[in-house]
Amino acid sequence: MNTHQPEVSFEFFPPKTVDMENNLWDSICALSPLAPSFLSVTYGAGGSTRERTHNTVARIISEAQLPVAAHLTCIDASRHEIDNIARRYWDIGVRHIVALRGDLPNTTANHGPSTEGYSYAADLVTGLRSVADFDISVAAYPEVHPEALNAASDLENLKRKIDSGASQAITQFFFENDTFLRFRDRVVAAGIDVPLIPGIMPVSNFKSMLRFAKLCGTRVPISMHNTFSKLDDSPYMQRQVAIDLATQQCDELLAEGTNTFHFYTLNRSALIRAVCENIGVKPNIIKLSSKEIHNDTL
Repeated sequence: MNTHQPEVSFEFFPPKTVDMENNLWDSICALSPLAPSFLSVTYGAGGSTRERTHNTVARIISEAQLPVAAHLTCIDASRHEIDNIARRYWDIGVRHIVALRGDLPNTTANHGPSTEGYSYAADLVTGLRSVADFDISVAAYPEVHPEALNAASDLENLKRKIDSGASQAITQFFFENDTFLRFRDRVVAAGIDVPLIPGIMPVSNFKSMLRFAKLCGTRVPISMHNTFSKLDDSPYMQRQVAIDLATQQCDELLAEGTNTFHFYTLNRSALIRAVCENIGVKPNIIKLSSKEIHNDTL
């Protein structure tokens, strides 16, 4: 079992309104004392949140002074456009990119190579390597990407992304640890030797989580259905069960040699912070600007 304090990172999405921005910043301030290795900020399909993502990333760098990984997708954008966005990130201090193909447009029946842009995440990784010396993360799918032909082709695609220059892979969220551990074994057997970071999602809202899980092909154990179905009238117990389940999941992975976790926060902090502290992530005093200090109340 690992004896060192686990390393954690947190994923956020760019806010649409002032209230959502305030909530996001409250969450960042609440999680910042856990000294995350980085905060990642998502990027909407087809670049739909481009400016909001950029503004959120810039604010984290300038005000919270924490490492940021900016998501970047390549669907519906030319190489010139993507390269310029990457240079813009580099210029404001971003040194870490999460490189993703992105969701296909609803109107797209088939997706093939494009002469205008980067067609796949592996191509995007190659392109980013030519722009600047980014640390590059890519996505991995313990339960297979919904569009993959099979598990073998999905693993081959992950290897292409790593061979193109990615330095680590972050998994889609999952709830069955055996699934991740079997996938980890297959990753190693395929000759992929970069860190594989498990994505963890504490369940803040079970019904919403089910929608996410269906979209990305994540299996939800019957035991979770049975447990949360009895808690509709007890928000307090829902919270406690969510914390306990995520803590147990992380503890089991720690016992299997995993010491790094990426948390999908949904821009909420309470469950995430509780789980992190349960697994031994100790809060540190960090430097925040005066604008943030008064919000650090969670």
